[in-house]
Amino acid sequence: MDGPVALRVNAERIVVLGWPRAILMQMAHPLIAAGVAAHSSFRAGIVAAPRRLHGTVRAMRALSFGDATARDAALAGIRAIHRRVHGTLSEPVGRFPAGTRYSAEDPDLVWWVHLTLLDSIVRFYEQAVGPLTPDERDAYCRESAWVAVALGARPEDVPRAWTDAQRAVDATIASGVLAVGRDGHTIARAVLSPPLAGLAWPITRHTRTLTIGSLPPAIAEAYGLHETSASTVRAFRRLKHVRRMLPDVLALWPDARRAVALIAETRKTA
Repeated sequence: MDGPVALRVNAERIVVLGWPRAILMQMAHPLIAAGVAAHSSFRAGIVAAPRRLHGTVRAMRALSFGDATARDAALAGIRAIHRRVHGTLSEPVGRFPAGTRYSAEDPDLVWWVHLTLLDSIVRFYEQAVGPLTPDERDAYCRESAWVAVALGARPEDVPRAWTDAQRAVDATIASGVLAVGRDGHTIARAVLSPPLAGLAWPITRHTRTLTIGSLPPAIAEAYGLHETSASTVRAFRRLKHVRRMLPDVLALWPDARRAVALIAETRKTA
């Protein structure tokens, strides 16, 4: 189980709204976008996206709040998926020529996915729920590092401090390794305009604003996306208002509440 800060942050259902931002940052890496485009079910019909989201949320909850058995099962499932995701680029994208090999088990790709989640989840938590102290941000990085390592990232590369994570994100963007190709654009459209989005347009539009407006400017530009800072600020204000109105029984994952209760009970009897 994650430590107390990661447990508190990941317990919030609302931080899932940071995942689309993380996904767009991930898909800005041509090798990740190629793997997702070739091996994911994101274009497999109306029910594919909800099913995929449900599976991702279930794995996240097992890793964050589950016991050792649940965590091991979730990791095994993710590793099994990663083993199947490998191939070559069909066309050149950025600095990567056609024929470049990719693999979901590549430590560098696992590392970038981890960085995008760290960056996005902390930012959305602070905007929607409340600020974290510098020590708490560092603790979140430390407490989350084990997942990246368990999935194949090099231990020495995984940041244990927030400033290190920020430097790593900035350095990756500045390095020129990111470039949005055809696959990245296709996946971004699927993320920002999911099937049946018109049936919940106010929510979809709000999420789109949050996602685009919070992207690093260079990545938003690479996608050709733009959102005004004023619209983004208003969207985050609404998000914070919604969270303030929600009781914890609705705002927190039920297994997170059980995990917190178990920790409190353990401390009482220790």
